[in-house]
Amino acid sequence: MTTIVKTDSTNLDFQELVKELDAYLKTTDGDDHDFYNQYNGLEEIKYVMIAYVDEKPIACGAIKKFDTNAIELKRMYVKPEKRGSGIARQVLTSLEEWAKEIGFEKCILETGERQVEAVKFYEKSGYKRIPNYGQYTQMENSICFKKTF
Repeated sequence: MTTIVKTDSTNLDFQELVKELDAYLKTTDGDDHDFYNQYNGLEEIKYVMIAYVDEKPIACGAIKKFDTNAIELKRMYVKPEKRGSGIARQVLTSLEEWAKEIGFEKCILETGERQVEAVKFYEKSGYKRIPNYGQYTQMENSICFKKTF
Protein backbone atom coordinates (compact mmCIF):
# COMPACT_ATOMS: atom_id res chain seq x y z
CA MET A 1 0.00 0.00 0.00
CA THR A 2 1.28 3.47 -0.94
CA THR A 3 0.88 6.41 1.42
CA ILE A 4 1.94 10.00 0.65
CA VAL A 5 2.81 12.09 3.71
CA LYS A 6 3.19 15.87 4.04
CA THR A 7 6.15 16.90 6.16
CA ASP A 8 9.16 19.21 6.09
CA SER A 9 12.93 18.95 5.68
CA THR A 10 13.50 17.94 9.32
CA ASN A 11 11.95 14.53 8.56
CA LEU A 12 14.65 11.86 8.93
CA ASP A 13 13.21 9.68 6.15
CA PHE A 14 13.42 12.66 3.79
CA GLN A 15 17.01 13.31 4.83
CA GLU A 16 17.96 9.68 4.13
CA LEU A 17 16.31 9.72 0.71
CA VAL A 18 18.13 12.98 -0.12
CA LYS A 19 21.46 11.32 0.80
CA GLU A 20 20.70 8.62 -1.79
CA LEU A 21 19.72 11.29 -4.33
CA ASP A 22 22.93 13.22 -3.72
CA ALA A 23 25.05 10.09 -4.17
CA TYR A 24 23.29 9.43 -7.51
CA LEU A 25 23.69 13.04 -8.65
CA LYS A 26 27.38 13.04 -7.75
CA THR A 27 27.92 10.36 -10.39
CA THR A 28 25.71 11.95 -13.08
CA ASP A 29 26.76 15.58 -12.53
CA GLY A 30 30.47 14.83 -12.70
CA ASP A 31 32.59 17.96 -12.39
CA ASP A 32 29.48 20.15 -12.04
CA HIS A 33 28.29 18.44 -8.84
CA ASP A 34 29.78 20.94 -6.39
CA PHE A 35 28.16 23.84 -8.24
CA TYR A 36 24.68 22.25 -8.14
CA ASN A 37 25.06 20.93 -4.62
CA GLN A 38 25.48 24.42 -3.14
CA TYR A 39 21.85 25.17 -4.11
CA ASN A 40 20.39 22.00 -2.62
CA GLY A 41 20.44 22.79 1.09
CA LEU A 42 17.47 21.58 3.09
CA GLU A 43 17.23 24.47 5.55
CA GLU A 44 14.83 26.55 3.41
CA ILE A 45 12.49 23.69 2.49
CA LYS A 46 9.20 23.75 4.40
CA TYR A 47 7.07 21.63 2.06
CA VAL A 48 8.06 17.97 1.59
CA MET A 49 6.17 14.90 0.40
CA ILE A 50 7.36 11.39 1.12
CA ALA A 51 5.89 8.26 -0.46
CA TYR A 52 5.85 5.13 1.66
CA VAL A 53 5.20 1.63 0.37
CA ASP A 54 4.46 -0.85 3.13
CA GLU A 55 5.64 1.80 5.60
CA LYS A 56 9.08 2.10 3.94
CA PRO A 57 10.15 5.47 2.47
CA ILE A 58 10.70 5.03 -1.26
CA ALA A 59 10.28 8.46 -2.85
CA CYS A 60 10.30 12.15 -2.04
CA GLY A 61 9.95 15.61 -3.46
CA ALA A 62 9.81 19.14 -2.14
CA ILE A 63 8.78 22.64 -3.08
CA LYS A 64 10.06 25.98 -1.91
CA LYS A 65 9.00 29.52 -2.61
CA PHE A 66 10.74 31.03 -5.63
CA ASP A 67 8.83 34.33 -5.91
CA THR A 68 5.35 35.65 -5.11
CA ASN A 69 3.53 33.34 -7.53
CA ALA A 70 6.01 30.52 -8.26
CA ILE A 71 7.39 27.62 -6.31
CA GLU A 72 10.49 25.67 -7.23
CA LEU A 73 10.43 21.89 -7.31
CA LYS A 74 13.39 20.39 -5.46
CA ARG A 75 14.78 17.04 -4.34
CA MET A 76 12.60 14.69 -6.41
CA TYR A 77 13.81 11.13 -5.95
CA VAL A 78 12.51 7.57 -6.27
CA LYS A 79 14.52 4.57 -5.13
CA PRO A 80 15.78 2.70 -8.21
CA GLU A 81 13.78 -0.46 -7.50
CA LYS A 82 10.49 1.52 -7.54
CA ARG A 83 11.10 3.63 -10.64
CA GLY A 84 8.48 3.23 -13.35
CA SER A 85 5.79 2.34 -10.82
CA GLY A 86 3.94 5.68 -10.92
CA ILE A 87 5.18 6.79 -7.50
CA ALA A 88 6.99 9.85 -8.90
CA ARG A 89 3.77 11.03 -10.55
CA GLN A 90 1.90 10.65 -7.25
CA VAL A 91 4.52 12.68 -5.38
CA LEU A 92 4.64 15.37 -8.08
CA THR A 93 0.85 15.67 -8.26
CA SER A 94 0.64 15.92 -4.47
CA LEU A 95 3.27 18.69 -4.46
CA GLU A 96 1.47 20.60 -7.22
CA GLU A 97 -1.83 20.37 -5.33
CA TRP A 98 -0.13 21.59 -2.15
CA ALA A 99 1.42 24.51 -4.06
CA LYS A 100 -2.02 25.54 -5.32
CA GLU A 101 -3.48 25.25 -1.79
CA ILE A 102 -0.89 27.68 -0.44
CA GLY A 103 -1.48 30.16 -3.24
CA PHE A 104 1.06 29.55 -5.99
CA GLU A 105 0.20 29.70 -9.70
CA LYS A 106 3.19 27.99 -11.29
CA CYS A 107 6.06 25.64 -10.63
CA ILE A 108 9.58 25.90 -12.00
CA LEU A 109 12.41 23.44 -11.78
CA GLU A 110 15.90 22.65 -12.97
CA THR A 111 17.24 19.26 -13.90
CA GLY A 112 20.32 18.10 -15.75
CA GLU A 113 20.47 16.98 -19.36
CA ARG A 114 22.19 13.82 -18.10
CA GLN A 115 19.06 12.93 -16.10
CA VAL A 116 17.31 11.69 -19.23
CA GLU A 117 14.51 9.91 -17.34
CA ALA A 118 13.76 13.06 -15.33
CA VAL A 119 13.56 15.21 -18.46
CA LYS A 120 11.09 12.77 -20.06
CA PHE A 121 9.08 12.58 -16.83
CA TYR A 122 8.67 16.36 -16.54
CA GLU A 123 7.73 16.69 -20.21
CA LYS A 124 5.09 13.96 -19.82
CA SER A 125 3.84 15.76 -16.69
CA GLY A 126 3.02 18.93 -18.62
CA TYR A 127 6.16 20.94 -17.95
CA LYS A 128 7.50 23.15 -20.73
CA ARG A 129 11.13 24.05 -21.24
CA ILE A 130 12.04 27.63 -20.38
CA PRO A 131 15.28 29.59 -20.55
CA ASN A 132 17.60 28.71 -17.69
CA TYR A 133 16.90 30.92 -14.68
CA GLY A 134 18.90 32.30 -11.76
CA GLN A 135 22.07 30.44 -10.92
CA TYR A 136 21.50 28.02 -13.82
CA THR A 137 21.68 30.68 -16.56
CA GLN A 138 25.23 29.81 -17.62
CA MET A 139 25.07 26.06 -16.92
CA GLU A 140 25.14 24.10 -20.18
CA ASN A 141 24.03 20.87 -18.44
CA SER A 142 20.93 22.52 -16.92
CA ILE A 143 17.45 22.25 -18.37
CA CYS A 144 14.74 24.37 -16.78
CA PHE A 145 11.00 23.84 -16.91
CA LYS A 146 7.78 25.60 -15.92
CA LYS A 147 4.19 24.52 -15.44
CA THR A 148 1.33 26.92 -14.84
CA PHE A 149 -1.53 25.53 -12.77
